[in-house]
Amino acid sequence: MILVTSSKVHRLLYLKFVETVTADEMRRRVVEVQALLGEFKSGFRLLSDLEDLKSMEEECVPILGDMMDQFKTKGIEMVVRVIPDASKDIGLNILSIFHYGRKVRTITCETTVEGMKALGIQS
Repeated sequence: MILVTSSKVHRLLYLKFVETVTADEMRRRVVEVQALLGEFKSGFRLLSDLEDLKSMEEECVPILGDMMDQFKTKGIEMVVRVIPDASKDIGLNILSIFHYGRKVRTITCETTVEGMKALGIQS
């Protein structure tokens, strides 16, 4: 399951990955992400929360890459990832190199609270 939401006030797009994520669901959520991206100007941030992710189908990788390209085109400023167990990183660091380059600041945290603090949302 993927929860997609945003906060204009915080210039934030929030993606929460839960349990098992399939390529079919990922494709469905791309439509939601594109709609929310239309609300943002350059300089928005992404909180990508993988705290409750158990697994993701391999077919999700190119879809993730396409979403990252869309984020970069739209002017993403910062990506904060919540990955409590580094061994469960689904290759986002490598994808970031190819799709964001060095211009997008990326931070990885172990908890959602840490991620929100990194974004300046919670003190």
